[in-house]
Amino acid sequence: MATGTDVAVIGGGIVGLATAYSLRRAGVPVTVYEAGQPGGGQSAGDSRIFRHAHADVRLARFAARSRALWREWGDQLGAELVSTDGAVALGPGIDEKVDVLDDVEDVEVRRIDAGELAERLPLLAAYDGPAMLDVHGGSIHAAIAVERLSAFLGDAIVRDHVLTVRPTAGGAVEVRTGTRRAEHGRVVVAAGRGTAALAHGLGLSLPVRNAAHVRVSFDVAGKAPSSFATLQDSSGAFGEAGVYAAASPDHSRYGVGIAEEVQVNGDGRSVDPDALDALAERTIAYVRRALPGLDPTPVGHVHCWVTTLPWGDDGVAVWEHEGVSLVAGHNLFKQAPELGRVLADVAAGGSLPDDLRPGARLGHA
Repeated sequence: MATGTDVAVIGGGIVGLATAYSLRRAGVPVTVYEAGQPGGGQSAGDSRIFRHAHADVRLARFAARSRALWREWGDQLGAELVSTDGAVALGPGIDEKVDVLDDVEDVEVRRIDAGELAERLPLLAAYDGPAMLDVHGGSIHAAIAVERLSAFLGDAIVRDHVLTVRPTAGGAVEVRTGTRRAEHGRVVVAAGRGTAALAHGLGLSLPVRNAAHVRVSFDVAGKAPSSFATLQDSSGAFGEAGVYAAASPDHSRYGVGIAEEVQVNGDGRSVDPDALDALAERTIAYVRRALPGLDPTPVGHVHCWVTTLPWGDDGVAVWEHEGVSLVAGHNLFKQAPELGRVLADVAAGGSLPDDLRPGARLGHA
């Protein structure tokens, strides 16, 4: 026997939770299907970077709308969800980033010198190259956001794995899980690595490339700094040209990653653990050189899948098919509030903005 609510969201990561949150606040009944712990897949970890800087000005404007919603979420959920410490970027390309963001309303960025850099990020080794501050960027308190959203949704979250999604002859959308068959008015698929497989069952081929990644956490060596900006380092000054880092909410830890991926094995489902180890070791070596204010002994690892689209590392798109919306992309945590709002609006009968259609290649590098 079919049962269901108006909208189903498949995937309990940050984008799925954001979509369900927007739907419930709008009074739309929603069910979230999540096989594991909400936020335990590609959304895992204590912190993420919020930044406005993107090569595609459309995505920078999208980020600005998300930043405003992060503030609203904080008020509604009773927690600071993005720090006020700012986001620092190092290396070549600073002028281009500033030029793009100068055209985005409500975004404040500026070049900074070595003195202000040391104030914003006191754990960093001496550096006097190009640097930029995104004033309203900062560390997203990722685990807190997931916990508060999950608590708000409560029993709307169903712990079960989804096998298939398909339109029915009656105009609904059927969702089959391990223990049920339900029909919903609309379905939003935000299942990370699982999105392409569910799309395939609908006859869609999403151009998603899968890989794996590792982030490593380190304790602050001494007293936690009062200012702890996020870091994006493309300078190469410390031996790596693609590093990012974000602080824990209490400033006691810094999560650091190298923006490289470990490719999947030939089976398409597994990765070489030695390759993950090698990436983690490079991260530790970078911390020893670049961040002397951290204890270089790792205190945590986050291993996750990465799903990217062919037009850029920040690429994002939404596919639509007979009552089903499917979202795919990378680096989506910061964009989740606005992306969830848009997906909720579409599920409630609105139109998908042109910029999010695949042909628009939003986030084109």
